Amino acid sequence: MKTIGLLGGMSWESSQTYYRLLNEGIKKRLGGLHSARVILYSVDFAEIEALQHQGDWESTANILAEAARSTEAAGADFLLIGTNTMHKVAPEIAESINIPLLHIADATAQALQNDGVNRVGLLGTRFTMEQAFYRSRLEQAGIEVLVPNEAERNDIHRIIYEELCQGQVLSGSRDNYLATVDSLAQQGAQAVILGCTEIGLLVRPSDTSVPLYDTTEIHADAAVRLALGEI
Repeated sequence: MKTIGLLGGMSWESSQTYYRLLNEGIKKRLGGLHSARVILYSVDFAEIEALQHQGDWESTANILAEAARSTEAAGADFLLIGTNTMHKVAPEIAESINIPLLHIADATAQALQNDGVNRVGLLGTRFTMEQAFYRSRLEQAGIEVLVPNEAERNDIHRIIYEELCQGQVLSGSRDNYLATVDSLAQQGAQAVILGCTEIGLLVRPSDTSVPLYDTTEIHADAAVRLALGEI
């Protein structure tokens, strides 16, 4: 079994979901007392969040590249960035290490392709919904990406940072998200990507008839398969 490196803490609420899913995935496949080999480097999210909203992505890249090098030095065989948004600096992180980086958008694109989905809605931070670093990886895989309108994007972004990243899961916010999911489906989305690792804390597939693709679950499953040599 390979050792999984995980850059976490962005937020720690979603990192604990990653840790649970990685271990559940290994146990499901190997049984008994088996658990995942994981090296977790958890950063201080307050520092990262401030730099994000200042637009200082170079500094975030430097912080995460240093963390990635430490994770590699500790024995990780490959790396996960446990957040969608910070894949904006995935190229810089990948260049700083000598182990593979398993990209969350690539894993998600593969899951969509496997299910024959080629038109999706995307929920996430404003950075993820509005900038090309994430959407372009899906589009290069032949998947058309729809995003919510500006007011919806602002609300989705606010709920992520002011509520979900602080451990608050509110029913009113769930209703807002589900209304946006329905709107994207009405625009022709065959499914909706939960493109922020915290959104799965708020919205579950049982909440809607629209297929939801939780990127945290997809990323963790791909990591388990890679750790066991299945991919």
